[in-house]
Amino acid sequence: MKILVTGGAGFIGGTVSRLLLAAGHSATVFDNLSHSNRLPVAKGAEFVEGDLADRALLENTLEAGRFDAVMHFAGRIEVAESMKRPEIYFRNNTAATLSLVEAMLAAGHDRMVFSSTAACYGEPETTPILEDTNLKPTNPYGESKLLVEQMLGWMNVSHGFQYASLRYFNVAGAIEGYGEAHEPESHLIPLILDVALGRRASIKIFGHDYPTKDGTCVRDYVHVRDLAEAHMLALGALKEKIRLIYNIGNGQGFTVLEVIDSVRRVTGRPILVEECGRRAGDPAALVASSEKIRLELGWEPQFAELDKIIASAWNWHQRRYS
Repeated sequence: MKILVTGGAGFIGGTVSRLLLAAGHSATVFDNLSHSNRLPVAKGAEFVEGDLADRALLENTLEAGRFDAVMHFAGRIEVAESMKRPEIYFRNNTAATLSLVEAMLAAGHDRMVFSSTAACYGEPETTPILEDTNLKPTNPYGESKLLVEQMLGWMNVSHGFQYASLRYFNVAGAIEGYGEAHEPESHLIPLILDVALGRRASIKIFGHDYPTKDGTCVRDYVHVRDLAEAHMLALGALKEKIRLIYNIGNGQGFTVLEVIDSVRRVTGRPILVEECGRRAGDPAALVASSEKIRLELGWEPQFAELDKIIASAWNWHQRRYS
């Protein structure tokens, strides 16, 4: 198949691009490089530098490529930033996706795998979270993604637009030669690894009074390769299905302190901790049930242990700075 990958120069989009190429597919990366200029575009992929707000460039790219599907990863992902500047998230996540969908329809394309988020759920009433749980985001980031899901639902009803929406949780780890390097970095595991590498003095913990086992937030971590495989399965399933919604996660949660302890075990390095107040918009616990995609598509994570996920990231970061 011939796939357009928006945000394909980023961590997740770049990993998926590499898996697509390894599986014999053709990949065209569409990215504005705003947060990924230190990560190379996959070798063998075509590259278009551009922004989703550039409707003319989008339509020209889609019309020239005649793609079988679009895999959409482009967007902003920082909860804390979204609480301070929500307008950026509704513009870059919601409005930009509408621009993409309109361009797809204009160019005769109607199949998308969408990178959604567990932040759509907000503070879940039960754990692990099922796909039919109430959707009540606690931050503009989650709201901006939920609005896209609602929009895609109506596009499906009105235009027969086929889509898979994958709601995933915290993504980590690395594949051979490719890992996580956001600009700027704000994700927990690479930040802790920076401490292990001596690139920063300590790791900040935002909130230590949550209703969890040690007072810190609980999150479900999935390895980026397992996540990429889920996207590949969803892409294949859209040959027969017209609408799919799945959670992607390991089904087990780890507190921030447990993640720090795992990094200590894997790296053998001391990790200093700085306790800070809570960040607005952070739910206490997010843990996924991925039983639906396991049963329907046969997805099975190969990196279920947190230490293995972190070890793959540690190996990549060490080579990155060697």
